[in-house]
Amino acid sequence: MPSYSHQVEVNMPIRSVWEFVSRIDNWAPLVPGYLEHHIISEKESTWSFKTDIGIMKKKVQLKVDITSWQEPTKVTFDLIGMNEKFTGNGYFRAEVRNETNTNMTGFLDINAEGLMAKMANSILNTSLPEITAELTEAVAAKIEEGYHANINISK
Repeated sequence: MPSYSHQVEVNMPIRSVWEFVSRIDNWAPLVPGYLEHHIISEKESTWSFKTDIGIMKKKVQLKVDITSWQEPTKVTFDLIGMNEKFTGNGYFRAEVRNETNTNMTGFLDINAEGLMAKMANSILNTSLPEITAELTEAVAAKIEEGYHANINISK
């Protein structure tokens, strides 16, 4: 199963990281290729995004189910393809580095299923590191941007 994690240092206290990642509306738009998302409930949403998978460009729709909110350190979620056969999971985890800095790790684990699974998983093995890094870096930058601009990103 293709999986990858990426860690960044966020120049913010852990509370600020939590305030951001505890709201899906804050980080869903940061997914590479983002088109839209819809909140169904506090723990359930649907997302649409465009992706370049090898030579194919596809609109992917998925259901995101939050499986755990562990304030202030971790948000875990499951991914289910709505128009493509894949499943997966992921998380954002925060660890205190010091009073003003937090290590944040983004993790994605995605497995394609069906007739094209072997090829799709091969492509995911290549593209997932970039997708995970890009999303994690974008979340970190947005958290820092909100703080430095004195924007309240809390609930």
